[in-house]
Formats: sequence, C-alpha cells, structure tokens
Amino acid sequence: MDAYPPIADHGLVGDLQTAALIAADGTVDWWCTPRFDSPSLFASLLDSDRGGHCRLAADIGDEATVRQLYMPDTAVLVTRYMAQDGVGEVVDFMEPDPSTTPSASHRLVRVARVVRGSLPFELICRPRFDYGRAGHSLDHLDDGSVVFHGPGTDLHVQATAPAALHPDGSDVTARFTLHAGEVAAIVLTSESGGARSGRPGGPIPDVEAIARSFDDCRTFWLNWLRSCRYRGRWHEMVVRSAITLKLLTYAPTGAPIAAATMGLPEQIGGERNWDYRYTWVRDASLSVRALIDLGFTDEAAAFRRWLRARLDAGATASGEPLQIMYRVDGEPRLTEEVLDHLEGYRRSAPVRAGNEAAGQIQLDIYGEAAYALAQAEEIGDIRGWKVFADLLDWLVEHWDRPDEGIWETRGGRQDFTYSRVMTWVAFDRGVKVATAHSRPADLGRWVAARDAVFRQVVDRGWSPKRRAFVQHYDTDVLDASLLLMPRVGFLAPNDPDWLTTLDAMDAELVSDSLVYRYDPAASPDGLRGSEGTFNLCSFLYVQALAKSGRVHQARYAFDKMLTYANHVGLFAEEIGPSGEQLGNFPQAFTHLALIDAAIALDEELDRQTTRPADRRRHDVTRGTEGP
Repeated sequence: MDAYPPIADHGLVGDLQTAALIAADGTVDWWCTPRFDSPSLFASLLDSDRGGHCRLAADIGDEATVRQLYMPDTAVLVTRYMAQDGVGEVVDFMEPDPSTTPSASHRLVRVARVVRGSLPFELICRPRFDYGRAGHSLDHLDDGSVVFHGPGTDLHVQATAPAALHPDGSDVTARFTLHAGEVAAIVLTSESGGARSGRPGGPIPDVEAIARSFDDCRTFWLNWLRSCRYRGRWHEMVVRSAITLKLLTYAPTGAPIAAATMGLPEQIGGERNWDYRYTWVRDASLSVRALIDLGFTDEAAAFRRWLRARLDAGATASGEPLQIMYRVDGEPRLTEEVLDHLEGYRRSAPVRAGNEAAGQIQLDIYGEAAYALAQAEEIGDIRGWKVFADLLDWLVEHWDRPDEGIWETRGGRQDFTYSRVMTWVAFDRGVKVATAHSRPADLGRWVAARDAVFRQVVDRGWSPKRRAFVQHYDTDVLDASLLLMPRVGFLAPNDPDWLTTLDAMDAELVSDSLVYRYDPAASPDGLRGSEGTFNLCSFLYVQALAKSGRVHQARYAFDKMLTYANHVGLFAEEIGPSGEQLGNFPQAFTHLALIDAAIALDEELDRQTTRPADRRRHDVTRGTEGP
C-alpha cells in the first residue's frame, strides 16, 4: 500500500504562527516551527521514511471505522475511531496566540479519550529536524517526559497517565488502554532560539489544565467568528474557509501565507513543486478583501500595516518598489534550494524550499496592493498617502513593460493582459481615493495613465479571431486570470465583449465546471509536464457566471465544486484528472475565492429567482446548464 495518504486527507490546526497537518489516521505528518516558513519537525508528507511524523491513534489494525471532523466553528480537529470493542477519539488543537510578539514556544496538544467500551492506543513520535537533514539527541527526564534536542530547536514530549513514554532508539513510543470516560493527553512543545531551557514544556500538565487550554482554544474561535456577518446559504463552508484563512495568517505581522505546505506536486511525478509558505502581495491582498467582505476588519488593518512597511522599506534588489512575495516577517530573501535527500510526495521530486520566483517582475501586484490600501482609513493620513502616491507616480513611468505574469511562468516575459488590467486598477483606485479625500496628487498623469492602459488592453488584449480577451498581446491563448476583469470593475459583467470572452473560456478552459488556468501546450510556460484544474479559477468562474446573469449555471458549478472539498471542508490548489486534490494544501487562494463566489451567488439569488438571460434548460447529457 502507498505510504503517502492523499494530499487532502488532512485537517489543519494552528496557533496563528505555525500550523500542523494531521492525517485522517491520526498522524501529524507536517509541522514547521517556530514559524510557517521554518524548517520542519515532521515532514512525512514529503518523505515517508526520512521526513518524520507523530502518530497517535487507536491501535486496532484495520477493523476500525475512522472519521475526522472539526468541532463546529473552531479549529479543533477530532479523529474518531469506531470499533467492535469501543468508540474513541483523538482531539488535536493548538491554542491561538493572537499577539504581535513572535513566540519561540509552540504547543500541539493531542488528547485521546474513549466514549464507549475500551480501546488500546499507540503513540509513535519520530521528529526529524531541519527537513530531515539534521540529527538529534534524546533525553528521558525524571518526570517521565522526553526532550528531543535538534539544531536550534528542542521538542519536549509529555504525557499524562496512563500513557507512559518509552525511548525507542532515537524515537519515542507509548502504548496504553483507555476505558469509557478516561482521557490521556500527549503534549508536544517546540522551543527554539534563545528561549531553550532543556525543559521547554514546563511541568507535566494534568487533565484539568488540558481542559482549560481546550476551552480557551474553543472560546477564541467562537469569539472571533462573532465578527462574521455572512448569513448566506453556504454558512458552514464559508466559515470553514474564513477559519482557514485566519489559520494561514502570521499574527505577529498580519501577513497571510499562500499555503501551509511546500513541495506538494501539481502533477504526480512532475516538477511543479513549489514552496508556498510565504506572503504573496497578490494572494494576501485578495485574502484580506475576502475577510473584509465577511466583516473581519482587524485582519485587514494588520495586513495593510505590513504592506505599508514593505513600501516604506524602499526599492527591492530588482529596483521595484515591491517584491511579489516575502517571508512573513517581511524579509525579501527567499533563496530556493532543492532538498534532494527527500524523495517527494509519492516520489514527485524535486522538493524545493524557498522560492526563486520572488525575483520575478509581476506588474499586477501594484493593482492588488492599491486594491488593499485604497480601502484603508489610514490611507488618508499624510505619510500613508505620500507612500501610496509615490507608488503611483513610479507606476506611471513603469507600467508598460513585459513581465512574468500572475502564474509565475518560467518561459520568459510577455505583455500579459491581466497584469495590464491590474495596473489600470492601481490608477483607478488612486484617482478615486485622491478625489474622495482631497489629497494632493498628479491627477492629470494618473488619469492619462489609467486611460492609456485601458485603451491598450482593449486594442491589444482583445482577439477578434477568438472574440475574447487573451493571455498576452502576442497570442490567442485564453487565460482564466481574466475572470477577475469584471470583479475589479474594468468592464461590466454584462458587457458583450465580456460575455463572448466567458463563452470562449467555457468552451476551452472549463471541464465539468472545473477551470484550467491556461493551455500550457499552446502557451509554453518553461516547465515540463501538465497540471490539474486550478481551484481559484473554478470559483472565479462561478462568480463571473453569477454576475453575468447565468445564476443557475453558476449555482450548479458551485455545488459541484463543493463536492471536491475534503472530508473537513478544505481545498488544495488543484483538482487532478480523477478528482484528487493536488498542489500545496490548504491553499488560501482557493478559500478566498470560495468566499467571494458564495457571496456573489447569494446576492444574485436574493435579487431574483430567474433572469431572462438565465432561462436555460438543464442538459443532463453535458452535466451542465444547456443553451
């Protein structure tokens, strides 16, 4: 049997500075600490032998039925084991730390309990430090706990009775039986840097202390969700997506990351295996917009401060005002290396840490940055406005250049249509904010640049042959990033040129409501192999359909997309040919687009049941809405 569980066969827990993936069999097979972008302690997702893991599960072989779920409206994960002799659970959680101070200490709590009958449990803890590259020593302390000492990081493992830890070579095991009503807890505490003491976990917690920590965790999430104003038809999925976006946000700086993982393939056996544990200006800006739409304004304000600090730092190494991505603390250096000692998920090498795409030029980020900053109240303050205005003054002189585009292709620079559209957004938002707040601005130049971008996109980004807007000016290839054109206001969702573009995408990029980003065979991207459909684009397609008046088609596409969610409502980056989730997991892009699509659908369904443009029959032969 394959040693690797499906990519999406996991739940996510986190404390707002780091996060762990826990498979449906009770195995922690991904955890980096003390930050999302730190080297891993557990990485068996990328190498089942060398990566390291921590498994806590009912020890009953294959006879149990296993189910995993989240406690409602929380990030507390429950794995249930149902067998002939009893029913038990493992409850996993990390107590959130919303402070703005980075912590060297992070605690993952794993609670085993039996609710009916009796069950034996087994713990196997096999940390492998620094992506499995570094060795470690092990101390068995007098109180029964164990400390793994790695380079720069310790992992303290503690257990409450009746669990007892036993060193097993360089690892730790425990075997114990629980009866109905009994509980045992395993606490994993990582300690990094100068705070290391040799006993990082403190005294062994009792069951009452664990219960208080659990209550604090649950209360945090319930209180956080009180700000959510979504009352639509897909409440459970929208709330799960919002919690996921929050879990992927680094609290000390307010910087959202693109995904919790690195190196997971977009094609099994392929080379598109990137590190997504960083903050993309684009992804983060759109994530924050989705949270704003739900009512979470504190997260938006924190990200704007982070973004403002990046602009205050001055030009990057490439001479651009902004880099496309940064580490969560704002560090711009993301040197990419290949971890050739790891075989990769299901032998999909190379495994990359770091991301050399950070040095690319992607002009669309200035539109997304303006999109985020233009909603900020602090944009009206003198210094904040000056930074924003200086950015637009620079962009006036630099918008008309080829770039690498939104998808970070490595096939050379082009005049990408989406990049131009987003520079139009930057100028458009700047003009509107300057006018609304009566701020000093070179409005004449901004307006002239805005209009020049608009004319260029309409003239050169439009293919009369395809009757569609295309990927870049020297091709007739379609690109699903342009599904955002009506969302950002470049054109109306019922504009005739947009409707024919949407029809062209439907015919070429859409497969059973799943949407490809583009056709790499027609537009080479410098990489070998293929990829699956892109979940972000599939949800953007739903939103575009809804706003274009095709509401029933949009709702059917949305409901079908939800069937691809994993067992706890999470999405990876892509969907493969047989419906499997591929790419890094869970991905913020996907979940923010799910939120946007749900809100757009709710608005259109509430507005009217059927529009004349949407009176279509259901075509069961195509599995979609027919003409």
